[in-house]
Amino acid sequence: MNASPSTSANAPAAVPLRQDARTIGLIGLAHGSSHFFHLLLPPLFPWLIADFGYSYSELSVLLSVFFVVSGVGQALAGFLVDRVGARPILFAALTSFIVAGVIASTAQGYATLLLASVFAGLGNAPFHPVDFTILNKRVSAPRIGHAFSVHGISGNLGWALAPVFMAGITTATGSWRTACLCGAGLAALVLLIMVLNRDALDDRKPLVAAAARPVAGNAPVEHPMAFLRLPSVWLCFSFFFWSTCALSAIQSFASPALQSMYGLPLSLTALVATGYMLCGAAGMLIGGFLVGRVQRLEKLIAISLLASAVLLAVVGSGLLPGYVALAVAAVAGLGTGIAGPSRDMLIKKAAPPGATGRVYGTVYSGLDLGFCLAAPVFGAMLDAHFYGGVFFGSATALALSVVSAAFVGQKVAQRYAAA
Repeated sequence: MNASPSTSANAPAAVPLRQDARTIGLIGLAHGSSHFFHLLLPPLFPWLIADFGYSYSELSVLLSVFFVVSGVGQALAGFLVDRVGARPILFAALTSFIVAGVIASTAQGYATLLLASVFAGLGNAPFHPVDFTILNKRVSAPRIGHAFSVHGISGNLGWALAPVFMAGITTATGSWRTACLCGAGLAALVLLIMVLNRDALDDRKPLVAAAARPVAGNAPVEHPMAFLRLPSVWLCFSFFFWSTCALSAIQSFASPALQSMYGLPLSLTALVATGYMLCGAAGMLIGGFLVGRVQRLEKLIAISLLASAVLLAVVGSGLLPGYVALAVAAVAGLGTGIAGPSRDMLIKKAAPPGATGRVYGTVYSGLDLGFCLAAPVFGAMLDAHFYGGVFFGSATALALSVVSAAFVGQKVAQRYAAA
């Protein structure tokens, strides 16, 4: 049967795959660079200790400064993105990374390293509101799930690349300053690519075929801060906080915990974080296909994260053979990866029209807070020789994030039912 005239007139034109893929690829590259700069300095800590005589406690403050600046800046950046657009903020963020790398390469003391951390945090701050604003406005609805999947995968790859890049160049050249300068050069290259392809990043000219949501006919204009009254926003914030606490535990503390619990060499247990992130990347690829086929996203999130929590708890029990425990801890990343695209789609549905940047900025600041607060807690567990607590704690954090996701799904369902 032929479509009615009204249906044909209202149907959006199909967007070419190449057009969507171009925007998705650019945002993936930009997001990967932001995760790379999370780890601009940490891989260099052994060399900084050798040159300046700092302790790990002193150097860990550099990370705290990065995430405090990023977290506060991320919440504020969302308002700026909604006001002036995402593209110029993206260019400014990448410029800030260049400055951070140059400052780090010329550092003569602690104050200069702190300044480099501040600029890196400023650069990192706007990426999630920028990325998701551009993706939601420039990518067609049928491919938005895949866009979220690529976005998450690129972040994991950025985390995986940074230690190899920074430590590798330092080892090859004998200079950590050269590595920092090369990091600045990498950010400059990414910025050049973004500028040359700026038409694909113009969120002020959204595609007609982009995903739409039902909006009330004569809805009054709301105050810019009105979205803060939505319970779903703060539930999403808590979801990010708890899930990031679990990630922080695995990234920073799983390796020494596995070494102490199972007697494995540190050179081997160091692979757990890389394995966890690679499994997470594979999970995100799977999740990108599932997100458009699942009606209740919070159920997919719950199943995936609870499965990961169970695996981590089993590792924490100390009952597995050493090599099996290492593999199981890494495979737990698969569940968190599968949940990623559904998580981002759930936030998209929770965001009021016109407040995408503000919502993503506020919600994703929970990620920075999670990194800030989880590190001292899990570090204290290691100091107390409670090695299994790293895995039990991360499993508990994932379970708490499931509770938050369930409430978000409920609020979103109620909102769409009332629309």
